[in-house]
Amino acid sequence: MSSLGPPPFQPAGRFEKRLLKITRLEPFLVKPRWLFLKVHTDEGIVGLGEPILEGRARTCATAVQELEPWLIGEDPTRIVHHWQACYKHAFYRGGPILTSVLSGIEQALWDIQGKWLGVPVYKLLGGPTRDRIRVYGTAGGATPEAAAESIRRAVAEGFNALKVGSATTRTSHGRVIEPPSFTDDQVAIFAAMREAAGRDVDIAIDFHGAVPPQTAKRLIKALEPYHPLFVEEPVQCQNVDVLADLAHATEIPIATGERLFTKWGFREVLEKRAASILQPDLSHAGGIMECRLIAGMAEAYYAAIAPHCPLGPIALASCLHLDAAIPNFLCQEGGRITGQGYLKQPFRHENGYLPLPTGPGLGIELDEDALQDKLDHDWQNRKAYAEDGAAIDW
Repeated sequence: MSSLGPPPFQPAGRFEKRLLKITRLEPFLVKPRWLFLKVHTDEGIVGLGEPILEGRARTCATAVQELEPWLIGEDPTRIVHHWQACYKHAFYRGGPILTSVLSGIEQALWDIQGKWLGVPVYKLLGGPTRDRIRVYGTAGGATPEAAAESIRRAVAEGFNALKVGSATTRTSHGRVIEPPSFTDDQVAIFAAMREAAGRDVDIAIDFHGAVPPQTAKRLIKALEPYHPLFVEEPVQCQNVDVLADLAHATEIPIATGERLFTKWGFREVLEKRAASILQPDLSHAGGIMECRLIAGMAEAYYAAIAPHCPLGPIALASCLHLDAAIPNFLCQEGGRITGQGYLKQPFRHENGYLPLPTGPGLGIELDEDALQDKLDHDWQNRKAYAEDGAAIDW
C-alpha cells in the first residue's frame, strides 16, 4: 500500500538527547557594580545573564535565589513558559526588582538554548536583519572647549554616533525653573560639540529625567538648530502626557524607556506617541524575548529601538542578538563596553560598528582567571541635592 504522505519527521542530533534540566542558579557580584548569573544544567551547559538593577545588586542576588526552587529540575529551553510562570506566580506583578531578575535569568536560558543547539541566539529569533551593529560612544565636558575636545577624540576613535549628558553643568541649580544661564550653558556646550563633530556625526543628548518639565520644553526648543539625534528622557518616563506634549511640540525625536518594564510599560508611550525611539534595557525590561515583543509593538507605530545598556558585557551581548534580529533597530548604547578583563574575547568596534556574534548562545565566554580580582562590590547610586539641600533627580 502506497504512502499517503511523507514519512514522520525523525529528529536528529541534539534533539535525540534527553531533556536538559536546570541544576543550580549561581549569582555573583562583579566590580564595578554588576551582578552576573550562571545557570547550570545537568549536561554541563552553563548559561550567562545579568539580573541586575543598579544600586540593588545584593537585593537582586537574593531574588534570584528565591526563584531557584521554581526552576531547579526544569527544562531550561521552555524560556517563555518559565518567564510567564515567574512573572504571574509572584502575584504582585512587575516592578524593577522582579523584571530585572527575570531579565537576567531569561538571558541565561537563551544562552543555554543557543549552546544546546549550536547556534547564536539571533538565529533563534528569525535570523539577522543586518550584517553589523551600530554602537554609540559617550562624550561631553563641563565647558564648550572640553566638550568639543571630547567629541573630537571620540570621532577619532571611529564613532559616528555619540551620546552626551545634560543637567549636570555648572549652571544647574536643581530648580524647577532654571534661570536663562542654564539653557545658555547647555546650548553653548552642545553647539561646540556639533561644530567639532561636523554634520555627519549623530549626537544624542540625555536629560536623564532630571530636567523639570517647566525647563525641559525651553531647553529642547533651544537645541533644535543643532539637530540632536534624539533627546533622551526629557522628563521622567512615568509622566507620559507631558512627554507626549514635548514630543508633539518639537522636531527632535524623543527617546525613553530605560526605566520602563515589560511590554505593558511601553504601551501607553506608543499609544500617545510620547516617543518615537524606545530604549528598553534587556537587563531590566524583561529580557531578550520581552524586548523583541516591545520592538514589534514599536514597529507597528513606526518607532525605532535603541536599547539601553550601561551595564556589563553579558548585558551588551544580549543586546547585540536583539539588535541583529529586529528591523527597527537604530543604534546600540555601550560602545565603550569592551569586556576587557571579563571576557576571553573582548568586544572591538570598528568605525562605530560591532560584528554579529558568531558563537553559540550569546557568543561570549567569561575569563574566569581575570575575574578573580573583580568579585564582590558595595557600589551605591549617587546622590544629588539642589542648592537649598532638597533631594533631586541625578
